Amino acid sequence: MFRRLLLFGSNQRWVRRLITRYRVTRAFAWRFVAGESAESALKAVRELQSQGVQSTLDLLGESVTDLRAAEASVESYLELLEDIRRSGLPSHISLKLTQLGLDVDEELCRQNLQRILSRAEEYGVFVRFDMESSAYTQRTLDMYRSLRPEFSNFGVVIQSYLYRSAQDIEDLIAEGARVRLCKGAYLEPADVAYQRKEDVDANYILLMERLLSDGNYPAIATHDPAMIAHARRYVREHDIPNSAWEFQMLYGVRRDLQESLAAEGYNMRCYVPFGTEWYPYFMRRLAERPANLAFLLRNVLRERRNLPAQPGTGTA
Repeated sequence: MFRRLLLFGSNQRWVRRLITRYRVTRAFAWRFVAGESAESALKAVRELQSQGVQSTLDLLGESVTDLRAAEASVESYLELLEDIRRSGLPSHISLKLTQLGLDVDEELCRQNLQRILSRAEEYGVFVRFDMESSAYTQRTLDMYRSLRPEFSNFGVVIQSYLYRSAQDIEDLIAEGARVRLCKGAYLEPADVAYQRKEDVDANYILLMERLLSDGNYPAIATHDPAMIAHARRYVREHDIPNSAWEFQMLYGVRRDLQESLAAEGYNMRCYVPFGTEWYPYFMRRLAERPANLAFLLRNVLRERRNLPAQPGTGTA
């Protein structure tokens, strides 16, 4: 119930105004978001690199509804690519198609993606198309396929909670696509997505095994110890080299595990989100772990009472 409420609130402006009015909200959000500027994000990338962890930079934003906002997002991504080139830090980038105008003008979105992919290819930067709610799954894959004849430096995301994902994985393997596999973080109806965690997990394992066996450098995106253990066991039993795939995790989540996997010789990549549009992303992270919400609410209440927060840390 709490998860559904938080995911609902991630799209409500009045909830956003209520929650973000407190200083502690922003302070706690920085556990999962690397600040609002490219400078702060690149600082996080540098710190992760020193721990043997690679990065993907994501400029937060989605559901753009006008052409000017879409153009501003394109310019921001082009500037980010320049920042990556100047810094010399080997980072990927991730983006959402609605951020680049998919809901405004599909052809314009395609042109925007061409501009970004062209610059990224010039600078040797890999681009990942993030997957949004199920309403955008087919449109995202269609856009991916329309650009494949022109570019090879990009990939997509598949979510294991969708019924359709097994067939999507088979099609993408056949196409040689680079796939990031995650469980999914949107509120989806029962007619398109598994509702029970056990079913989502079981499907994740099936899709993960297919990608590890026959995929093109798949990204196994999970913080679940059971999924991680299964991946490690599967590649060992099937003689799949660590160079053929990678683990991915989110910034601020299981940092200890990220460092330990990197130290053990696994390719470990951290998804580093940043930007002023951090609120929806932050709410989805809260929805994944109720303890994070309880911690935040306790500190909001302290702030309302003008009392200093007690020493302590959040949970991940």
